Amino acid sequence: NVAVANGLTNAKSILEKIVNKEKQFHLVEIMACPGGCIGGGGQPYPPKGFDTLDKKLFALRAKALYDIDSKKKHRVASENESIKTIYKEFLGEPGSDLAHKVLHTQYQVRLPRGI
Repeated sequence: NVAVANGLTNAKSILEKIVNKEKQFHLVEIMACPGGCIGGGGQPYPPKGFDTLDKKLFALRAKALYDIDSKKKHRVASENESIKTIYKEFLGEPGSDLAHKVLHTQYQVRLPRGI
């Protein structure tokens, strides 16, 4: 049972449900950027004339990404035959030292343009 929270307000809501024993999760993923990763500093800059933190822009981007994702043949990486082959022939097991070295990054604070 997994929960995903986009933004800290939603994270607080999930945490309250856990503390009050209304919900129980095996894993909680919290994306602190407004709108989740869609609103993070690693996203493309909006065109001139658009506010970097415009919630309508976040909503449009989220809708476009979810629409694209819903039409994909492979929506879960662990079910993708290409990913299975990469692990089998190169990385070994998920979470192995090599997989961690090759696939993981280091966090660096980056603010969107205009902030």
